[in-house]
Amino acid sequence: MTSYVKNGKIDLRQLSGKIYFYLTVVTSLTALGLSKLGGFNAGHVFALFIVVLVAVAFYLHNRKQGNNRARLIENFLLSFSFFLSLVPTVNETFTRVPVGHPLAQAPTDAIIAQTLLALFVVFVIGSVYQFRMQRKVNRSV
Repeated sequence: MTSYVKNGKIDLRQLSGKIYFYLTVVTSLTALGLSKLGGFNAGHVFALFIVVLVAVAFYLHNRKQGNNRARLIENFLLSFSFFLSLVPTVNETFTRVPVGHPLAQAPTDAIIAQTLLALFVVFVIGSVYQFRMQRKVNRSV
């Protein structure tokens, strides 16, 4: 979140971006060992997909330094990984908090869908903003 506020994106050159990258990989990989449903499920797919997104963004960051299009894709992949991380976070939080009387009884409750829709709208607006800002940077270089 610090990187978003400070730089308008997750910047892998900054300490906050590096921390995001490494903690996201560790968190996603350790999530593969967790399952309240038993066996491989949608949460595992999310975790693997997030790892792939940040790995590709990391590759683009390190190998495609002078490529302006790579910066656009890198920004999108990192932002999308952040958005996807919010999906299970919202679900788990709303079905557990407040203790004893959670906001949602099941992952299919309307409040979860509405919250995720609002977060998706913010993600799309933020992605458009990032795209425009990165294009300005690309033109000035």
